[in-house]
Amino acid sequence: MNDLNTQFFKVGGAKPMPCAGHVLIADPFISEDCFNHGVVSLIDYLPEEGTTGVVLNNRTEYKLGELLDGIDSSIEIPVFCGGPLGQDRLYFIHTLGQNIIPKARRYADGLYIGGDFEAAERYVNQGYPTEGCIRFFIGYSSWAEGQLEHEIMNEQWVNMKFPLSPDDIITGAGDRFWHRFVGYLGSAYRTWSLLPRNAVCN
Repeated sequence: MNDLNTQFFKVGGAKPMPCAGHVLIADPFISEDCFNHGVVSLIDYLPEEGTTGVVLNNRTEYKLGELLDGIDSSIEIPVFCGGPLGQDRLYFIHTLGQNIIPKARRYADGLYIGGDFEAAERYVNQGYPTEGCIRFFIGYSSWAEGQLEHEIMNEQWVNMKFPLSPDDIITGAGDRFWHRFVGYLGSAYRTWSLLPRNAVCN
C-alpha cells in the first residue's frame, strides 16, 4: 500500500487545503459515535461558508427496503449513517454518472451525489450491483466556517486525496474500511492501525 504514492497532508504552511472529493481519516481517539474510526468523503468545501460530507463506513441496522416503499424488500441494500445532521433524510453517492442517474451532481472525478431518485430506485430494483457503485446514507456531516481547518490543524483528521478508483470510496465498511485507508497513509501512521475503536488516550 505504501507504493501508491498517495497524497495526504495536514493544513498548515503552504500545504493544500481540503476540497470536494478529498477524504478525511479520523484520528483513532475521536470518540463521537459517528466519527470514531470514520472515513469521510467531502462533498462541498467552501472556505467562507463551511464543509459538508458523509461518513462512508458506518453501516446502520437498516436496509433500504425497510425505509422506502419503492424498493424491493428482498434486495438487501445496507444504509449507512452519513453523520449526525439531517437524520430524517436519505442521501446517496455513486459512480454511475448522469447517463444512469439523471441530474446527479459530480463532486469529484467519477463521484456523484444525488440525482433522479426514481432512476436510482430502478437501478436497485433491477438487480444491478450496488457495492462500489452506489451507497445510501441517513444523515450527513457538516463543519462551520474554519471549523474543519481547525480540527485538521489539531490532528483530529488527516486530509487526503482518495487513493484509488472512485469505486474504492464506496466498497467495504466498518473498522476494516478505516484500517484500509490508514494503510494508504504509510509507515508514519502505522501505530494507528494498532488502536481499536474507542481507544482512550491516557
